[in-house]
Amino acid sequence: MNRTAYVFLLITALFWGGNAVAGKFAVGHVSPMLLTLLRWLLAFLLVAAISFRQIRRDWNVVREHLWLLAALGAFGFTFFNMALYSALNYTSAINVTIEQAGMPMVIFVANLLLFGTAVRLGQILGFGLSLIGVALTAGHGSFAQLASLDVNYGDALMLLAVLLYSGYTVALRFRPAINWQSLMTVMTFFAFVTAIPFTIWEWQSGTLTPPDLTGTIVVLYTAILPSLAAQVLFIKGVEYIGANRAGLFINTVPIFGTLLAVALLGEDFRLYHAIALVLVLGGIWIAELSGRKHAATSEAGAA
Repeated sequence: MNRTAYVFLLITALFWGGNAVAGKFAVGHVSPMLLTLLRWLLAFLLVAAISFRQIRRDWNVVREHLWLLAALGAFGFTFFNMALYSALNYTSAINVTIEQAGMPMVIFVANLLLFGTAVRLGQILGFGLSLIGVALTAGHGSFAQLASLDVNYGDALMLLAVLLYSGYTVALRFRPAINWQSLMTVMTFFAFVTAIPFTIWEWQSGTLTPPDLTGTIVVLYTAILPSLAAQVLFIKGVEYIGANRAGLFINTVPIFGTLLAVALLGEDFRLYHAIALVLVLGGIWIAELSGRKHAATSEAGAA
């Protein structure tokens, strides 16, 4: 089960790393709010096309949890991606992917404060290292710059996005026990609906950019891989090993995102990026090793 979860979560991280790069490609080719709306509209249509019968079977449960599913779709899908795509207008794809490594820390703290979930010493050390890496990236290599709150607007938006998706991850524990097809159909529908007023605002403010060929390719990529494939794999990963341990794999997003940004966008890879990556990689290894040992001990005790 662990091995399957690891494969699912690593593929998820690859697709999400590609999402940040795709968002950077989108700049000037499709505006952030419209990209978010089109992404989730297409994702909804694709998953709904294969899920009609399953939705009918799960409808009674879906109706009971409609507001929860709407909130999950809005915060985890729409608001997170609007913040991410907007951030990419002001900062690099490398920064955005590294800053996503702050999610596990927020998840740990939220689970501890809200649900009393036990956190091991190794996990604290692991997410502490990751946090240092994120802070170094947000400060563009300078902790003094971060301490003075002189943070790039795009990096600030990305830190907001981190909070949004961390809250979504923690809230997944309350999702109803329904088939993934029903879950994704309902959440992508509400993600699309939530994006409508923001797209109208973008249009009225004169900043809406309809997609050209590059923008269309970005929409297709983000709708199919980061939206559908990655979300399903992430949900299954959380189901297999829990939110705390699954959340740690978000720390591999910077690796994939950085490699893709350098290869496809030609972005500069600086020394502080390398240090940050070492910190987040070390953090995920230490925290996951601690989590696995704790899980093995708990299973042995239960036996």
